Amino acid sequence: MTADIKNHPLSERFKDLSPDHVLDAVEKGGSRCTGRFIVLNSYENRVYQLEMDDETWVVGKFYRPGRWSKETILDEHRFLAELAAEEIPVACPVELSEGETIGVVDGIMYSLFPRIGGRSPQEMTDEQVKITGRLIARIHNVGARNDAPNRIALTPETYGRRNLEYLEEAKVIPEEAMENYVQTARILLDRMEPLFQGVPTHRIHGDCHLANLIETRDGYTFLDFDDMVIAPAVQDIWMLVPSFDDYGQRQRDLLLEAYEEFRRFEPAWLHLVEPLRALRFIHYSTWVARRWYDPIFKKTFNYFGTLQYWQKETLDLREQIARMDQTGYGY
Repeated sequence: MTADIKNHPLSERFKDLSPDHVLDAVEKGGSRCTGRFIVLNSYENRVYQLEMDDETWVVGKFYRPGRWSKETILDEHRFLAELAAEEIPVACPVELSEGETIGVVDGIMYSLFPRIGGRSPQEMTDEQVKITGRLIARIHNVGARNDAPNRIALTPETYGRRNLEYLEEAKVIPEEAMENYVQTARILLDRMEPLFQGVPTHRIHGDCHLANLIETRDGYTFLDFDDMVIAPAVQDIWMLVPSFDDYGQRQRDLLLEAYEEFRRFEPAWLHLVEPLRALRFIHYSTWVARRWYDPIFKKTFNYFGTLQYWQKETLDLREQIARMDQTGYGY
């Protein structure tokens, strides 16, 4: 991951990616498109659903320049191939040519994926929670077998201190809110850092919320491993069941009960739930800040950068400190 995607030489070209570029890329391997396509919702990449001349559909993902290298994307594709080999339901990239799953059009890297019909659950029943718990355990079993040398590790340093440093240097925080936000974040990071010591890490989904889980006729399929990281297993667990109320706790217990049918999970690892949630808050703000040059982000996140936004972010981080204190893991 580069320090500043804004200044990447292909940033403007990516912003102006046209339907012709997309169709040309998909047809490079000899396939033909009908010309019908749907733009899918994605802020990070440019994603299109395209109809082929055999009436099948594919999903084309065009990667934002500067975010990932080819090697980083291939780490994801190798992980997906390993999961598919174990009959774990995931969407694997289509081979564009012999042994190649990444193409380039006008300097922009892209991959094609099969379209998987279905819908994401808004919430899960107890039985569905158990099903996903078993699937996540199987994904983690495969994730622990091999490394992903080009993928970032999710730690207080990478998702916390480095992001905080960027926010300070980029001056996206109003002067009136800067000191409170930065001091609160540093206190939080100092408290959580010792909690990560000794907790095993491996390849995980990384962005495992319900929108990346789709229910098909054959059951659940996990989508979009774009944010795959090296991290503790509990990152995927809390994102699937994020609520911290009694109902959320009960569902998390059910998920872990099913998880342990396939893989061991130490209860002590749950002390990372609130620290990981806090790191996501910091990482999310930095994610938007790094892409603020993109008109789509300014239009979509028009509240970002306001005094009210950063005051709320500071309160959220303070609340995370309080939650860590309440659970006995704040020191």
